[in-house]
Amino acid sequence: MIGKLSGIIDSFETDHFILDVAGVGYLIYASRRTLSSIGQVGDAASVLIITNVREDAITLYGFADAIEQQWFKLLTSVQGVGAKAGLSILAACPADQLAFVIASQDKAALTQADGVGPKLATRILTELKDKGWDLDTIGFNDFELQKIINGETFI
Repeated sequence: MIGKLSGIIDSFETDHFILDVAGVGYLIYASRRTLSSIGQVGDAASVLIITNVREDAITLYGFADAIEQQWFKLLTSVQGVGAKAGLSILAACPADQLAFVIASQDKAALTQADGVGPKLATRILTELKDKGWDLDTIGFNDFELQKIINGETFI
């Protein structure tokens, strides 16, 4: 499996980019937030990768940071949330705010994502709340955890 790729950004599309790594162009799907933060065409970039191997395709998903990557894993563990919906949610809700969205059961925030209706948003909130996930393992420090508990933002 591929865990990280570093190279030169070759091109961008609306939902993916091509990263040239030693002459090999990897097509990497990413959220709009990652796409806008990694740089411009010709810049050096490094992204964390989740490799999805299926019978008919090997697909790479890229993330600018480990928090977004962990949230993608968590979101796609919910029944009915595929990779496309996971990236869409991460584009609509910053990764550092998702814990608050789930803790406050904010269905409206999730339905802002393309492809996420009220039913799926409810399922996400229910399944992730019931999982008893540990915010510390998703990359939050004590200061950020306290802000989440208090309902504050820290962007």
